[in-house]
Amino acid sequence: MGRAHVGSSDSAAHGSGGVDVIVVGVGPGLAGASTGSALTAASLQGHPYDLVVSAGIGGGFLPDAPVGSLVVADEIVAADLGAETEDGFLSVTELGFGTVRHQPPGDLVRLVADAAGARPGAVLTVSTATGTASRAAALRERHPTALAEAMEGFGVAEAAVAHGVPVLEVRAISNPVGPRDRAAWRIGDALAALTGGFGKLVPVLESWNRHDS
Repeated sequence: MGRAHVGSSDSAAHGSGGVDVIVVGVGPGLAGASTGSALTAASLQGHPYDLVVSAGIGGGFLPDAPVGSLVVADEIVAADLGAETEDGFLSVTELGFGTVRHQPPGDLVRLVADAAGARPGAVLTVSTATGTASRAAALRERHPTALAEAMEGFGVAEAAVAHGVPVLEVRAISNPVGPRDRAAWRIGDALAALTGGFGKLVPVLESWNRHDS
């Protein structure tokens, strides 16, 4: 493996072992643009990335993804990209305009889940964070395998796919998806879980060969 680009909305550092950690911002638009810029620059310099990882904290769908747990996406889904109709929400895929989901390499998802104790499932990307029980229930009904909600993964994935680079998303759960209760958020615990998880993931990311998948 050459280098992995880890896009994070929370922290930034240049890591050793061929992993670069880059802040990509909040929201799918900025995250996608930042990731695309990093991938383009690396390619022009003759050192392209072999893998892109979207990492950060997010909300978890209870009871499957409790606060403090880690989730690895087996699907990265744009959950609110589409149109509201009299018959309900229709995704852009159902409207015939494009895709709303990307699938990370299955073998890598399994390796990450085993190494870090992460739960595999769909991670939803939203432009507006869920703040009500009714919206949480509607999202889970449309996406029954969803474990987490965040705001960057699909944008990162779109940029990675456009460059022909595999993508992965890892989220540490800081709060339940549903009614906003800032007092119940555990951002520190989630960041600690994310840091600990990545300590176990770096050897996996370094040894994984995309051509073997």
